[in-house]
Amino acid sequence: MFLPQFDAGLYGQLRRNAGSVWQSYVCHDFVQQLGAGTLPHHAFRHYLTQDYLFLIHFARAYALLVSKFSTLPEMRAATTSLNAIVNELPLHVAYCQQWGLNESEMEQVTEAAETMNYTRYVLDIGHRGDALDLLAALMPCVAGYAEIGLRLLNDPNTVLEGNPYADWIRNYGDQAYLRGVQSSLDLLEKVAHQRGGESRLAELNTIFNTATRLEAAFWQMGLDAPAQ
Repeated sequence: MFLPQFDAGLYGQLRRNAGSVWQSYVCHDFVQQLGAGTLPHHAFRHYLTQDYLFLIHFARAYALLVSKFSTLPEMRAATTSLNAIVNELPLHVAYCQQWGLNESEMEQVTEAAETMNYTRYVLDIGHRGDALDLLAALMPCVAGYAEIGLRLLNDPNTVLEGNPYADWIRNYGDQAYLRGVQSSLDLLEKVAHQRGGESRLAELNTIFNTATRLEAAFWQMGLDAPAQ
């Protein structure tokens, strides 16, 4: 079984330095309730709708990342991630339909403050920083979801049989997804070597931690959604 190298390189440093901030994200109550199958359905539907809107802006961020590079190998690597998100959207829409959500309705939903805060922060980092800054802002989502999926799949307390969220959990432990995550981690490491990652660690920590806090707030947004 292929597993991404979460502890290696610059990403491993950023993840370790995040400490309790990281744990609050990957072990959030929303995640624990997904694993137990006890998350209220309305909370998950609200999350799915906002995640659809989030993915659109995340694709914009990866398109911006492509423009930050000047070599074809780097551009190809960033484009691969962009295409993965764009190709994921129809799958996300199909999954949402299982929960009574259709794309035209989700397009009309107002973005939650948490969605705007997170996506605009990432885009702002991308516009005012370089490729390394932007990758630091993107990684908590890209690699964090893989870690969460694997944690849940390997946790003896996770319930898969009869769990309405079992497919969601399995998706983030999928081998193709995990290999894509490792490709993103490899790109981060390459760019860090080229652009003085070690000398910029304090600034990159701040970006990474802020994005991680915004990820945790995104989970909390789902938990706080009023029952329909």
